[in-house]
Amino acid sequence: MAESGARPGTAPGDEAVFVPFRFRVQLYSADAGAPAALICAGAFSELGGLEATMTPKAIREGGRNWGELQRAGTTSFATVVLKRGMTSVGDLWTWFDSVNRRSLYGLRMTARIEVFAGAGSTPALVWTLENALPVKFKGADLSSSAAQVAIEELHLVHEGITLERPG
Repeated sequence: MAESGARPGTAPGDEAVFVPFRFRVQLYSADAGAPAALICAGAFSELGGLEATMTPKAIREGGRNWGELQRAGTTSFATVVLKRGMTSVGDLWTWFDSVNRRSLYGLRMTARIEVFAGAGSTPALVWTLENALPVKFKGADLSSSAAQVAIEELHLVHEGITLERPG
């Protein structure tokens, strides 16, 4: 019997489909012992890299000639890339600059990515990136003949990812 892919407690066909432009990103300070302070929040035009990869460990057992035993190995996380229209608020650059030039190497953030099922709804999915650290900032490409919005991007590495389904 084929599985429907439905979440437990939902009937086949009742699954929500999430459109990629209904999301919000919030960055909180991740200082231990201090209350989380919202550093940046807003609409980003693009987010990529929500990815975790587990590398299995192959074990060759003596006397077992047909295949190897597979055990769970270490998990690695992809770099998350945030893109948004450039604004007069320099919060992303300030964070990147603080970590790279102002000797605040430990200034990490918790990134909360909320995905909405519909306009004006509560979050249906929440991804949380733990101890996010900016590793690349790219300013907008500027051209006097261009008519598009200037886009800045920030690349983040992190130490863990969790997924919540509040609904």
